[in-house]
Amino acid sequence: MANTYKLINGDESQTTELPLVEGTRGTPAVDVRALNQKQGVFTYDPAFTATCSCDSDITFIDGENGKLMYRGYSVEELAEKSSYLEVCYLLLNGELPTPDQMAAFRDSITHHTMLNESLVKFYDGFHYDAHPMAILTGITGSLSAFYHDTTDIRDPEHRDIFAHRMIAKMPTIAAAAYKHSIGQPKIGPKNHLDYASNLLRMMFAVPAEEYEVDPVAAKALDILFILHADHEQNASTSTVRMAGSTGANPYAAISTGIAALWGPAHGGANEAVLNMLAEIGDASQVSKYLDKAKDKDDPFKLMGFGHRVYKNFDPRAKVIRSYCHEVLEHYNMQNNKLFELALELERVALEDDYFVERKLYPNVDFYSGIIYQALGIPINMFTPMFAIARTVGWAAHWSEMMADPNMRIARPRQVYTGYDLRDYVDIDNR
Repeated sequence: MANTYKLINGDESQTTELPLVEGTRGTPAVDVRALNQKQGVFTYDPAFTATCSCDSDITFIDGENGKLMYRGYSVEELAEKSSYLEVCYLLLNGELPTPDQMAAFRDSITHHTMLNESLVKFYDGFHYDAHPMAILTGITGSLSAFYHDTTDIRDPEHRDIFAHRMIAKMPTIAAAAYKHSIGQPKIGPKNHLDYASNLLRMMFAVPAEEYEVDPVAAKALDILFILHADHEQNASTSTVRMAGSTGANPYAAISTGIAALWGPAHGGANEAVLNMLAEIGDASQVSKYLDKAKDKDDPFKLMGFGHRVYKNFDPRAKVIRSYCHEVLEHYNMQNNKLFELALELERVALEDDYFVERKLYPNVDFYSGIIYQALGIPINMFTPMFAIARTVGWAAHWSEMMADPNMRIARPRQVYTGYDLRDYVDIDNR
């Protein structure tokens, strides 16, 4: 492949050489930074679907072949052999930890899980039926008011403290949001429990009785968290990077990522899957609704199938599909009406030429929603679960950007389509 590309203007009076930027793997990029200076034009790319906003060595996605790697390790192998906290260490530091490094990292996360009591009082300011994501956005942003002494974004040690603190506190923040919504006392963390088990206890334990964590539930969450830990320059990660590029407090930057994740086209997709299943209602209606999905004039959308990036089977869905069936069997839910419907929808869609030819396979959102429902996690907590998992990805990308000496404030351009210059008309003459 050529090392440069040439852009020639319409009358061929000017030619600009644009250097090629190549990474380890994946599609190379044409460096257009000098385009405006040389030719007086910008590139036009709504939604940035063909624009590289940065270079990064954290995550690689091969959408054509259905591959996802964290720091060079396939997500399938990590889900099989690793743990969420080990993956967190990998994403933040670039390498898998030694036993001593893992012990120190786990200890750091464990001892950052509690919330300041003044911050806990903030929950009382939210209405009882506030969406948990609204609470997560507000509480996470409020963390910026508590840690002035360790938020020097130019200090690598402070960046590490921020990342550890954010990963540790997000389950506590999310669980407290859930407790607030149902009017139960908030349950604090226990240092002897692992990451997923601690979350389950904080969500479902009550002071009146002992709570035993189901290891199958904890394992399912741990795997889901690994699969959702990072996904390259998605909408919420790009939002965190853009906010962080201004030099904003990192907790405020993470808060912007939570807000972006809330959208039904992003982190709310697994919630949309359950709403879709509720609309279909019964397994006998699957064929009817698949026909509606094929009709371009019908507003019905098949949620949880296909993906913006993957043009093949979502590799995360491959991992979680078998575990989804295992969880349903563990809880004896194969004959539950909702899950029977979901499994029938999966079966029929995978055998339908229309969906197979268009590579509209079930994605990770389809299966994660089913698992969360099986674990007793309410629908409005699905996106907070995603936020817990993705916190490490946001923190890793923010830290990577802060360490880049060439980092600049993000400033996209636009094509203006409004009025040309107009004269002001006095209000009495309008």
